[in-house]
Amino acid sequence: MNVKITIKQLGKKRDKIADADFWLENKPLTVRELIMESVHTCVREYNSAAAKKDSPEPLSEAEMENMSEIGKIAFGINYGGKQADEETAKQVAIQAFEDGLVRIFQGEEELAGLDDSIAVKEEDRFTFIRLAFLAGRIF
Repeated sequence: MNVKITIKQLGKKRDKIADADFWLENKPLTVRELIMESVHTCVREYNSAAAKKDSPEPLSEAEMENMSEIGKIAFGINYGGKQADEETAKQVAIQAFEDGLVRIFQGEEELAGLDDSIAVKEEDRFTFIRLAFLAGRIF
């Protein structure tokens, strides 16, 4: 099943939010299953990229400019060669959602509970927002 995931394009001056095609092997029926399927897809892609031993493509001038705006120019190579552990990644993602560190929206509607049922259709748009704490103290 193909859905759209809204992601932030790092280093872009315009269109900072863009939709990316995202493939889910199984149709999720709950928020928990959506998170599990999303993690499965991400870990599979990460591990397949880490397994490639080919040399990376040269970066274009535009890619280097975009990366320099965020402060890091990289080829996206996993130099350690470690594979991601899917079960650990799923547990961490579920815990982050339960702790309120991640919010998920289906279209304009926020998905609140892990066991809430959802109706996912082809080409649905999901937005994952990772919340970050602000630095500093309150006196």
